[in-house]
Amino acid sequence: MLKSAGFGETSTSFGGGTGEDQFASFLRNEHAAQLAKAGGIGLAETIFESLKETSNEG
Repeated sequence: MLKSAGFGETSTSFGGGTGEDQFASFLRNEHAAQLAKAGGIGLAETIFESLKETSNEG
């Protein structure tokens, strides 16, 4: 998810080059682990409520 959002991509102006590209996945993995440890980003409840509303309409 973080990779798809562009998190950890090399900056075009002052990027760290090949080394940064190689270690970007480690940074994304660590951020993902910390997000999971913290309980996520709060989307689950919002999605659940939206799905409940949609199912009640039909």
